[in-house]
Amino acid sequence: MSLDVVRCPWGDDPAMIEYHDTEWGKELRGDRELFERMSLEAFQSGLSWLIILRKREGFREAFANFDPEVVATFGDSDVERLLQDAGIVRNRMKIEATISNARTLLELDESFSDLLWSFAPPPRPAPTSYAEVDATTPESMAMAKALKKKGFRFFGPTTAYALMQATGMVNDHLEDCIAR
Repeated sequence: MSLDVVRCPWGDDPAMIEYHDTEWGKELRGDRELFERMSLEAFQSGLSWLIILRKREGFREAFANFDPEVVATFGDSDVERLLQDAGIVRNRMKIEATISNARTLLELDESFSDLLWSFAPPPRPAPTSYAEVDATTPESMAMAKALKKKGFRFFGPTTAYALMQATGMVNDHLEDCIAR
């Protein structure tokens, strides 16, 4: 009997292994928690997730632990402060979108968590390889379209699907992965 641990093929960086084993694909709810994940997924767009993981504590400090009520109050001076913060990804469009998204979240007439989870598809069979995992799904396209209509920015179907995977709305751990 083999004692080798089988994981999704994400590489061998310790931070990625820890994230894979303890967070990715685990159910996450809560408006603040999902606002954080949505924001981090948007910052990750075009970059490696490892960059975001390594800067996550910096993001939390810079964005008031992703408390939407605090982030919504950020103004031009905060944007300039964040553009100088080497502890985060310094992209003006992503910073401004995060602030705008906090304001939009506060204007919702429903729970942000419930809104996002309303797009979760029914469980499906486990993929046997990542060739079976699409970058977008009808549900992620619907989520992105609905959020855009409500005023959310920098959140397309691919980012929506990454959020769905990260927060357990879908389980894309491979069939033989220990985290499944």
